[in-house]
Amino acid sequence: MKKVAIVMGSKSDLSVVSEAYDILKRFSVPVVVRVISAHRSIDTVLEFSRGLKDDGFGVVIAAAGKAAHLAGVVAANTSIPVIGLPIRSSTLDGLDSLLSTVQMPSGIPVATVAINGAVNAGILAMQILAVSDQDLYNALCNERVSLKEKQAKDDRSITAQYN
Repeated sequence: MKKVAIVMGSKSDLSVVSEAYDILKRFSVPVVVRVISAHRSIDTVLEFSRGLKDDGFGVVIAAAGKAAHLAGVVAANTSIPVIGLPIRSSTLDGLDSLLSTVQMPSGIPVATVAINGAVNAGILAMQILAVSDQDLYNALCNERVSLKEKQAKDDRSITAQYN
C-alpha cells in the first residue's frame, strides 16, 4: 500500500492534524508526519515534494493556517494528489486559510476539505488509495455501514425518548 504524507506548516497545527493521523492508523494506512513550512523552509518543502512518488507516497495531506500556501507549493511540485487542510487561525477564524488553500490556478489542483476537517482529509486520502487497493476499499465500505447503523440507533433512541 502507498503511504500518506501529512505535512503541516507549524507544530501548532498538530492538535488538528492528529485526527487525520488517527483515522489513517485505525485503517492501518502507512503515514508519515512532518512539520515543513512553505515560508520558513521552502527548500525542504521542495525537496520533499519532488521526492514523494519515488518515496512511495500516494497522497499528501497539507495542513496550514493563515496564508496557507503549503498545499499549493506541494501540489506545484508533484503530480500525486494533494489534499489541503485549512487550519482555523485567530486572524479570520480560518477563512483566510480556506481561501488560500482552495484558490489554486488551473493545472495545479488541491482537493480541499473544511476548516479543521482533518477526519475528512484522512478519509479522502484513503478513498484515493482505495482506487487501487481492494482491501482498503472494503474496509471503507464497512465503515459506511457502521456509520449508517449508528445513525439508525441514534434515531431509535431519540424517537423513543421524545415521542
